[in-house]
Amino acid sequence: MFRRTFWFTTGVAAGVWATTKVNRKLKQLTPESLAATAANKALETGARLKDRAVGFALDVRDNMAQREAELGEALGIHDDPELPAPRRFNAIESNRSTPKYPEHIENTTYSHNRNEDH
Repeated sequence: MFRRTFWFTTGVAAGVWATTKVNRKLKQLTPESLAATAANKALETGARLKDRAVGFALDVRDNMAQREAELGEALGIHDDPELPAPRRFNAIESNRSTPKYPEHIENTTYSHNRNEDH
């Protein structure tokens, strides 16, 4: 009698366990669950790719700065080169004293604005 009860109980437990497993798997295979799983995996993959891309960009920037320093040192280029004084302002001031066009051309109604509609 105990033997039959044992095997009956074991069979019921196995049936409940198998039914529970099958129901969980069926819930995982619904369209909503599949869409949610795919979206979560896509977000995780995107975050991983973003982290890798940012890390790669930072590595490139660091190595670029290091290489620029090496090249600057090898070529003797200093960080603060002395630039010549700006000359454009002086050139404009010296040209204002002499008229560019004769007076009869300056007194015309012709506009030198190229954006004006004609």
